[in-house]
Amino acid sequence: MPPFLVYARTALRFLPLWIMVAGPLCAQTPPSSPTPPPKPAKPEEKPEEFQTPPPVITEHTLSLPGGKTLKYKAITGYLLLTDSSRLDGTSEPTGKEEASPEKAKEKPVDPVKGKPKAQVFYVAYVASEAGDPATRPVTFVFNGGPGSAAVWLHLGGVGPKRVLLSDRGEALPPPAKLVDNESTWLDKTDLVFIDPVPSGYSRPAPGESPRQFWGYKEDIQHVGDFIRLWTTKNSRWASPRFLAGESYGTTRAAGLGDYLQDRYAMSLNGIILIGSALNFQTIDMSYGNDVPYPLFLPSYASAAWYHKKLVPELQQLSLPDLLHRVEDFAVNVYLVALAKGDALSTEEQQAIASQLARFTGLDSSYLLQEHLREPDERFFADLLQKENRSIGRYDSRFTGIRYYPGTDRPDFDPSDLAVDGPFTAAFYDYARRDLKYESDLPYERFAEVHPWLFSRDRYLDVAENLRKIMSRNPYLKVMVCCGYYDLATPYFAAVSVTHSMNLDPTIRHNLELQFYESGHMLYIDTAARKKLNQDFDQFVDSALNTAPISNASRE
Repeated sequence: MPPFLVYARTALRFLPLWIMVAGPLCAQTPPSSPTPPPKPAKPEEKPEEFQTPPPVITEHTLSLPGGKTLKYKAITGYLLLTDSSRLDGTSEPTGKEEASPEKAKEKPVDPVKGKPKAQVFYVAYVASEAGDPATRPVTFVFNGGPGSAAVWLHLGGVGPKRVLLSDRGEALPPPAKLVDNESTWLDKTDLVFIDPVPSGYSRPAPGESPRQFWGYKEDIQHVGDFIRLWTTKNSRWASPRFLAGESYGTTRAAGLGDYLQDRYAMSLNGIILIGSALNFQTIDMSYGNDVPYPLFLPSYASAAWYHKKLVPELQQLSLPDLLHRVEDFAVNVYLVALAKGDALSTEEQQAIASQLARFTGLDSSYLLQEHLREPDERFFADLLQKENRSIGRYDSRFTGIRYYPGTDRPDFDPSDLAVDGPFTAAFYDYARRDLKYESDLPYERFAEVHPWLFSRDRYLDVAENLRKIMSRNPYLKVMVCCGYYDLATPYFAAVSVTHSMNLDPTIRHNLELQFYESGHMLYIDTAARKKLNQDFDQFVDSALNTAPISNASRE
C-alpha cells in the first residue's frame, strides 16, 4: 500500500516588537553576516507502486481410481490488471485513423506499469508429469452469480479436492472435510479457477471503484484480460484452451468466447456450460413475459415426480418417459394457450388447468386463479405446502422447514444452505493448510454487485454470441450440461435456446446437450459427478481430434 502523507501543522507567531520598530535604530545595527545559500529542495517523494504479492506454489499428489497417481503443482495468488487492459473495451490506435489533438497529448500506456485497476485472485493446478506443459490443454473455470466466487466448481466436482457430502449432495455434520476428487478434470487438462472482481479474494486496486466491474461487458472484459495475461505470462499460447462456466458463468463464457476471439484473436477449442443462462427472457418470470412458463413446466414435473406428488398413472413412469410427455404438452398445447390469453374459452382454461395439475401436483382451481401461470417462487412453497416444507431452487430434491408457513413469502433455499457452510469452511481451511496461502480478507463467495448492468432496454441474450463464435471458428465444440431438478436454470430452457440458435448444418454437431438427474450444481450428486467427468473426457477428446476443415476448396 502507498504510504500515507503526513502533514505538519504550523502556527503563526507575532514578529518580535523590536523588528517592527523603524528608523535610525535599524540603521545603526552592525551589518549582518552573509546569508547562507538556501539548501537544495529534497526531491518529491513518490508513493510506492502498488504491487500484488507473489503467488504461492505448492506440490501435491492425487490418488485416482485404478491405482493411478497424479502429481501436480498448485499456484495460488493474484494477477494484477492495469489500465493497459483497456477495461472500457476500446482498442489502441492502429495508425490508419487520424489521431485527434486530445489523443496526441495522451501518453502511451505502459503494458507493464500501467495504472493498477484490479488484483484478480486465482488458483491454478498444473500437472507435473503430463508431457510438454506448453501443449497440454488448459481450462479456465468460473462460477456465476453474478458476484459468485469459483469455490463451487473448484471444491465441488472439477478440482483435485472436493467437499465430502452425501451421495445426493447433502451436507454432513460439521466440520467440513475435503477428500481427493476421483472425478477431477486435472488428469485431462490443467485448471485455472478465477474469482472475478470483487468475488473471492479479488479486489479493485486502491482508489478504484468496484462498480466499474458491475456489468456484463465490464465483467467479460476484465476476465478476458486476465485470461490473456495469464496465458502470456505462463507461456500457454500453444495450449488447447477451454472455458467452463456455471449459471451466470455460462453467460460470461459465451461473451468471453466472443471477446477473446475479437479482441485478442484467441481461439478456443471448447466451452462447457453447466446450468446455462444464455437468454434471460427464458428464465425471468416478469409480468408480461410468458416465455418461461412452458420451459419451467418439465422441471416442475421433475420435482413433483421426485416427491411423489403425481397421480399414479404418471408416478409409475420413469423420469425420462414422464418428461417426454410434459415437453410435448408444453410446446404444442400450453405455449399456444398462453399466447391466446383471455381469449381462451372457459372450457379450454379448465382443460389446461387440469393437465397442469396432473403434471405439477398442484390444485387445478388454484392454477385457474393464477391464470394458468405458476411462478417459480411460489412453486418452491406450494408443492409441499401440506407438509410445511419448501423445496430447493438450485435442487428441487432438497426440502426445508417453512419459515413462513401458510404464506406466499419467500423462504430460504434449502439446496443453497446445504452447500454454503461446508464449502466456505472447507475453502478457508484448504487455502491455509494445503495451499499455504494466507489472507485475512473475507473470502466473498457471493459479493455484492447490485445494480448489475445486464443489458439496456432488452433481455440479455448471449446465444447470438455463441452462434457467432461457432460460425467463425468451426473447430469450436460446446457442451451444455443440464440438471433435471434445476429450478434456477431449467433444462428445457437450455434445449429451447440452443435449438433457436439455428446453427448452420455443418457445425450443428459441434453443440451437444447432456442431462443429469441432479440439480443446478449437478456435480454434488455422486452419480452425476461421475457422469460429468466421463462426458468431459469424451468432449475434450472430440475437441482435440477434429479433422481439418477445408473452406477454400473448389468443386
